[in-house]
Amino acid sequence: MTAAPPDRDPPTPAAPTPAAPTPAASTAPTPSARSTRSTRSTRSTRRRAIRLGVIGVLALAFAATTARLFVFPDQDRPAPADAIVMFAGSPGRLERAVSLARAGYAPVLAVSTPTADDPCPEGVTGVEVICFAPDPLTTQGESRWLAAAAAQRGWHSVIVITATSQTTRARLRLGRCYPGEARMIGVPPPALSWPYMIAYEWAALGKALILQRGC
Repeated sequence: MTAAPPDRDPPTPAAPTPAAPTPAASTAPTPSARSTRSTRSTRSTRRRAIRLGVIGVLALAFAATTARLFVFPDQDRPAPADAIVMFAGSPGRLERAVSLARAGYAPVLAVSTPTADDPCPEGVTGVEVICFAPDPLTTQGESRWLAAAAAQRGWHSVIVITATSQTTRARLRLGRCYPGEARMIGVPPPALSWPYMIAYEWAALGKALILQRGC
């Protein structure tokens, strides 16, 4: 008989190899992420700078246009004319119109008096004084009255007294009604009224250019 093999101890199982620790995810931005953020920030800064630049240019253009139209408009020097016509409005106009009449620049002085409270000058020696209420009671109405009076009386040249801020609009209105020579002389309004006068003139000029394009 074949002898039985000697008993053997069972093989000792090998100890498991410990798994390598997984490195923790890094929270620091990669160079690529930092570059993207920097590019976005630069673009945003440029857009803001462009917007501010455009706003600045528009503001300067608006200020320059305002000054050209209403603060330093084209004006004329006094010269002999057939009549002096004063458009109603801010203080100082009547005194200027009367002084030119007394200086002999025209034999007729026409003064717009839209309301009963508007004074009609008296005692201007050697000058015919006409006080009239325009219809409508606006610069348009005054321009229409002047054109009708000029056609009736044969006025080929007039001196028109307005506020400095109103000069551009008055010239536009009158040019649509009166074919003769109109010399525009502006009188500065009171200093504190300039903001209101400029705002009013922008609105009135827009109306004259867009809504009321005739005489």
